[in-house]
Amino acid sequence: MQLIRPSPSLSVFAGIQTLLFERLPAAQLDRWWQQTRRLIRREPVLPFSQLVCALVYHGLMASGTLQTHVEELLGQHLSGSALSQRRQRLPWQLFERILSVALRPRANPSQHPQAFYHGLRLVGLDGTGFAAANTPQIVRALGKAASRRFRAAFARVKLTALVELGLHNPLAAAIGRDGESEYALAERLLGSLPPGSLLLADRLYGLPAFVWGLLARCRAVGGEFLVRVRSNLQTQLVQRLADGSSLVSAQSARRKGQPRQTIVVREIQGRVRTRAGRWVAVRLWTSLLDVRRHPARELLALYAQRWEMELTVEEWKVTLQGGDRLASYTVETAAQEIAALLLAHAVLVEVRCAVSERAEIEVLRISFGTTLRLVQALWSMLEIGEGLHSPAQEQALVERTLKAIAKAAIAKRRSRSCPRAVRQTMTDWPRLIRRRENHGEFQYQIIPHGKS
Repeated sequence: MQLIRPSPSLSVFAGIQTLLFERLPAAQLDRWWQQTRRLIRREPVLPFSQLVCALVYHGLMASGTLQTHVEELLGQHLSGSALSQRRQRLPWQLFERILSVALRPRANPSQHPQAFYHGLRLVGLDGTGFAAANTPQIVRALGKAASRRFRAAFARVKLTALVELGLHNPLAAAIGRDGESEYALAERLLGSLPPGSLLLADRLYGLPAFVWGLLARCRAVGGEFLVRVRSNLQTQLVQRLADGSSLVSAQSARRKGQPRQTIVVREIQGRVRTRAGRWVAVRLWTSLLDVRRHPARELLALYAQRWEMELTVEEWKVTLQGGDRLASYTVETAAQEIAALLLAHAVLVEVRCAVSERAEIEVLRISFGTTLRLVQALWSMLEIGEGLHSPAQEQALVERTLKAIAKAAIAKRRSRSCPRAVRQTMTDWPRLIRRRENHGEFQYQIIPHGKS
């Protein structure tokens, strides 16, 4: 298992370096830093490439300080203030370049069919926010969101990301270091959409102006999109299609100094009946115009896979991060912390893919929490026992870890759902008087244009 196999001399550090930067040697990372560094009096004790790997290791190990993890991983004793000052001097462009190399597509159609639709790579787009410390610099740069009653407790660093669905693999990310909104970050991220992709996005991005830019990018790279749009958007009917969908035209809002843009897309209106028996109205826009190859009902069902974005965010902020509160005290180091979190997540995706290939189990049945826990235990054991085990013994530990992860695979779920209710009314949920369960699959119903 080359991805997490330690070398006799550098142990876990070599594993992280190989996994994240197999196409980018440490010497190249250090050359990047040399090209962008500011004038300093002396060379740093910790090379830039080692500092990046230490940040990833710190993100993976959950508990402990960066100072402790640098000493564990590299044997370097540096104070927390020295590490903080070093990180504040690092240009953000370095981390952007690292993310562009380390975050890359990992699925292939033969091994991961659940990550593709008719040969198109399924990619999700969504955003989230991380709570940051209330230091003067962060509050001045980011501010605090206002609610109906008062301002939020913490400023938030916004993140918008592209994720490979079927693997929960981060592909690209834009981090709001200047307080940008999720929507603005998403517009910046369109240029990172991989060729041959089918982008799934929610209603925040279901606006003609955003879809116009998305359509241009998809045409440039041979991609497509399937976006949920708001129910109150005004459109003009162009043509009714055989499967109940239709071609419609829409105009974007007027921007200062720019003319209105008109787009023509295929619109699918329908309802989805969940296993709990509730009907949910859905309105989708897509660039997939072939009704025979891509029937409306099939696309309506496919859109449900966008929910994997929510599960990926949960893996970042709950399982891996232990909450959305960042430990950094400046905007720059907070952005670095989020970047390291994404790189750490990419490490675990590689491990899950390796276990999936060996055990012939779907990637998403490999428990993310179990993978994280056992990788943490393995790396701690290798660090403590460095020099005590032979390479063959270290490899045996890796093999046992992979088998343990595979053994804890999640069983396939039954087609059953319980109602959203409680036995004793304490919230707005309806009171549960009689227990009942619904069996079966979701139901989909197409609503022809103009009949909603």
